[in-house]
Amino acid sequence: MRCEKNGTTKIMLTRIPHFKSIILLSFECPHCGLKNNEVQSGEALQEKGHRYELRCTTKADLSRQIVRNNSASVSIPDFDFTAPPATNAMLTTAEGLISRFVEDLSMDQEQRKEVMPEVYAAIETLLENLNNALLLPEEEGGEGSEHAFTMVVDDPSGNSYVENLCAPNPDPKLSVHHYRRTREQMIQLGVLNPDAEDVEQLEQQQKAHFDMREEMRAAESVMKAVKEASDSNEVLSFPANCSSCNSPCDTRMQMVDIPHFQEVIIMSTTCDNCGYKSNEVKCGGAISEKGKRITLIIEDKEDLSRDILKSETSSFNVPELDLDMVAGTLGGRFTTIEGLLRQVHDELDRRVPFLEGDSAVQERRQRFEKFLGRLEDAADGKIFPLTITVDDPMAHSYIQNIYAPDPDPNMTTVIYERTFEQNEDLGLNDINVENYEQDEEEQQTKE
Repeated sequence: MRCEKNGTTKIMLTRIPHFKSIILLSFECPHCGLKNNEVQSGEALQEKGHRYELRCTTKADLSRQIVRNNSASVSIPDFDFTAPPATNAMLTTAEGLISRFVEDLSMDQEQRKEVMPEVYAAIETLLENLNNALLLPEEEGGEGSEHAFTMVVDDPSGNSYVENLCAPNPDPKLSVHHYRRTREQMIQLGVLNPDAEDVEQLEQQQKAHFDMREEMRAAESVMKAVKEASDSNEVLSFPANCSSCNSPCDTRMQMVDIPHFQEVIIMSTTCDNCGYKSNEVKCGGAISEKGKRITLIIEDKEDLSRDILKSETSSFNVPELDLDMVAGTLGGRFTTIEGLLRQVHDELDRRVPFLEGDSAVQERRQRFEKFLGRLEDAADGKIFPLTITVDDPMAHSYIQNIYAPDPDPNMTTVIYERTFEQNEDLGLNDINVENYEQDEEEQQTKE
C-alpha cells in the first residue's frame, strides 16, 4: 500500500485453546519495508445460539473468566442495562466487563450534564449501581451482599463462554440455554440476506420443506435397509465425508438387538486419510410414553464389565465421585461401565475450559486433577462401592442385568411420568402423530 509493489502475505489458521479458531495474516514488503499484522475470526457458527445467565453474589463470581465473542450482547437485568455486541472479541472477567462499562459510560458525562441533564442523571444512577456491583463480599451473606446481580451473556453465534467454577459438575449459579436463532440474529451474523424478496424466501422455505420430506423418505428407506440387514447380521456401509478433514470415507451401520431391551443402531466412521474415528449409538425403537431411571450399586470389578447403553437424552450420575453429567454429554454410547468412566475421564481431561495455561487458578486445577485421579481409580476398580444412576426421559438407556430374566438385587428401575419441561425440551409437546399426512396435504393446498 506504500510503494505499490508486490509484497508477501502469510496466512495461518490456528486455535487458541478453549477460545476460538483465528486467522493470522502477516504482510511484509521487501521493497519499502512496510509490515502489517491482522487477526480475524475463523470460528464457525455453532448449531444454536447460547445464553449464559450468571448470578454474582461474591468476589469469586466477579473473577470468573468470560470469553465474549464480537456477536455477544451483555445485559444486567437488575439495572435495566444492556450492552450491544462489541467490535472485537475479548477474554476477560465479569469484573473486567463491568469496569469497561463504567469507563465507557463515564466518558462525556460533563458535556451531557450541560446539554442533556436527564440523560446525565440516568447514567449517573446506572454508574452508581455498576460501581456497587464491584463491592460484593468475599463470602455469601457478607457485607455488600445486597448488591448481588445477574449477568446475561447472549451470543447468537454460540462462541462465547462463561467459566464454570464447579467444573466438571453443574454450577448452581450458572445456567446455559441453547436456542434457535431468529431472522434478525441471522441477519446480524451475516448468514441471511436482509434484502431478499419475500417471494424468494417463500420459495426457499418451500424447497426446504420439500427437501425435509425427501430426507424423511430417505431415512425411512435407510431404516428399512438396516432392518433387513439386521436379520442377516449384515453391516451396511455408505459413503460420507470426514468431519475433520472432509475427505471421502465410509460410515458403517448395523442394528443390534440387546436382549431384554430393544434394538439399537451402531454407527462407526473411520477416515483413512487423517485417522479420525467416531462412533455413535441411536435407539431404533419407538418413543416411550414414560421416562426411566436406572440405579446400580457396583460392588466388585465384575460389575464394571456390565454393558451399558447411555443414550444422548440421558444423564449420568455417580455421587461417590461427585460426577454429574447432564443430558447430551458424550452423545450416545454403547460400552461397558468401565469404558464409559474412561471416556468421561478422557473427555474431561482434554476439553474442560479455563483449567489450562497461566490463567488457571492453582487450587481449582489441583482439585480437578484430584477428581480425575479418583475417576481413573474407579475405572481401575480401586473404589467400591459406587452408585451409578442413569436417568433417561426417553427410556432409551440400558444397564445389563447379569441375573436376567430374574431381578438384579443391586439394580433398581423406576418408571416415571415426564414433566412438561422435559417434553418441551424433547420436542414432544407439539409433535403431531395423527392425521399428519392429511394436514400436510391441506398445507400444500393452501400454498
